[in-house]
Amino acid sequence: MADALATCDMSTVIEGVRTARGWSQGDLARELTYSQSWVSRVVNGQQSLTVSQVQDLARRLDIPLHLIRFGGGVAPEGTERTGATLTRRRDVVGTVATGGLLASATHGPAGWEVHHGIDESTGSSLRAITGGQRRMDATSPARHLLPGAVAHVHLAEQMLANARVTPFHTELSAAASEASGFAAWLNADLGDMGSARMHYRTAVIRARQAGMRLLDVYMLGSLAAFEIETAEDPELGLGLVQEAEHVLGRDSHPTARAWLACIGALAHAYIGDGTAAAGALRRAERDVNGPDNAHPPWPWVFVFDEAKVAGYRALVGVRLRSPHAARAAFAEAVAPPSRNVKQSALIKVELASAHAEAGDVDEAFRLAQEALATGARFASERVVGRVRSFRRRYRGPDADCVTELDTRLADLVSGIPSG
Repeated sequence: MADALATCDMSTVIEGVRTARGWSQGDLARELTYSQSWVSRVVNGQQSLTVSQVQDLARRLDIPLHLIRFGGGVAPEGTERTGATLTRRRDVVGTVATGGLLASATHGPAGWEVHHGIDESTGSSLRAITGGQRRMDATSPARHLLPGAVAHVHLAEQMLANARVTPFHTELSAAASEASGFAAWLNADLGDMGSARMHYRTAVIRARQAGMRLLDVYMLGSLAAFEIETAEDPELGLGLVQEAEHVLGRDSHPTARAWLACIGALAHAYIGDGTAAAGALRRAERDVNGPDNAHPPWPWVFVFDEAKVAGYRALVGVRLRSPHAARAAFAEAVAPPSRNVKQSALIKVELASAHAEAGDVDEAFRLAQEALATGARFASERVVGRVRSFRRRYRGPDADCVTELDTRLADLVSGIPSG
């Protein structure tokens, strides 16, 4: 290990840390928040690294940077943009005991956590940052928020690694889970399915490490909703809902039960099982009308009430091609205008589908065009993709409003802003 540090042989350093901590290569990739294939190439010496990448990996594994010796052939900071890579230094300029390095990366002396800025407030501070980012999502393009959100995931993961054997590990695991969950949401909004799925899975893993059942259920349910609505894999989503219900158990808060039941109803509707969807919605309605549903539990922020269930009933009606039931449910779910314009755009697309199915073509395409304008404004692939799906499903008569939507969709593809 001393030779590897002295020659900046990061493949040996990383593999040594992995072995000492008892991780699989997949565990290592999750800790580093890189893909397993990339980590495999690094470990096998097939991936050249820039100075910034070495520094980043060292920080994430808590390897003190002063122990890594960069030789004269190392590219200066910033040259990674030109493709310059590190040249390993072969002369040994210092020795460090392997055991000492690994001990400092895992346990450390008394007071070490405070030295690294970790105390009882760290977890709540990290969660507050995620909360602020979520609030900005209502009115900000995901592409503007994503770099900061990913950097926050890295910070939370680093704090978690530093606190692995401290009393703060549980709170930091929860904070890392929430940070990854939000990064997943943003990636899904931008149409990056692979990154969204990776962050959602990390969010589930961290929630389980925290040992917080409701957070585990929340992240499983969020992943299920992503698979159902964004990835359009309702069978997988339904399986995740069932897993979440098993984790939740019967003796649980009604908000969690109602929310999961509604996500399950949507999965059943996508599959075409109207009976199962109706049954799930009835269970949700019973739970939201119970006396214990006044105050939602963390990590839920808002009460999951009758209006929320009505919104899911409307979505189910759209998926089951029951336009009149869907429109009635949308009317029941009407609330004051949401500050989250992207979420409002998604609802407009669903309502457009109900109107189109009922034969109200002009209103349907008016709503779809409004949603498309919002999607273009915020560069939301989630919204634009829903409008495209709406258009593909439409089998009604041609009309000027249909042609106009087609033109605007074509303009988006060619780079012309949507009016």
